[in-house]
Amino acid sequence: MRQRTRLFYERHTLHMHPLATFDWPGVIEFLPSLLVGLCYTLLVAIVGIGIGFIIGAFVGLGRLTRFKPLYWLATVYVEVIRGTPVLVQAMWIFFALPLLIGTNLPPLVAGIIVIALNSGAYIAEIVRGAVQSVAKGQMEAGRSLGMSQHTTMLNVIWPQAFRRMIPPLGNQFIISLKDTSLLSVILVPELMFEGRMIAASHFNSVEIYTTVAALYLVITLTLSKVLNVVEKRLDR
Repeated sequence: MRQRTRLFYERHTLHMHPLATFDWPGVIEFLPSLLVGLCYTLLVAIVGIGIGFIIGAFVGLGRLTRFKPLYWLATVYVEVIRGTPVLVQAMWIFFALPLLIGTNLPPLVAGIIVIALNSGAYIAEIVRGAVQSVAKGQMEAGRSLGMSQHTTMLNVIWPQAFRRMIPPLGNQFIISLKDTSLLSVILVPELMFEGRMIAASHFNSVEIYTTVAALYLVITLTLSKVLNVVEKRLDR
């Protein structure tokens, strides 16, 4: 029995893994599907982090307020999101949330919500840290000129803080972009989902997943270069 099992694995191992069986040119056939998945990846990341920035701005300022109910609400949101994995959040929003609201969520909508809520918690901390890094004298100077606290925050503090947010916001965008690969478990048709479907049906996992990794790498390196250019211009 053991010898039969050993021969079975040897036969299949030799059949599946020799370099001669790799079909790298054949990947070209699946590039259109992978590029469609990449478009969905970028869509989810851009829309999700755009909404996440709005959430993070309000929550971050809520973490700075002296109004205790708002402060604690913002704090609970940040701690819960940062303390749970993205994958768990995705599963909860796609499978559990519909039971509470009484309607199903399309996978794409659920994916955007996941990225928005997850990135919003981290952006909230970025906003809080950036605002706190601005010297307190800036607020006092604005108030001494007759501006209200809201006006001073909007016209004096926020522009300075926003410049300091750009590097960590760029890093968060890259992180959220890579986090979209986890959304394949809730059937969002992004890059990783397309790669899994192709690899499962054509048994070319090495070629497909290597191509998927290369596409992610191209996007993240491009974003990193863009961020470096933006940072250098801001330094000037």
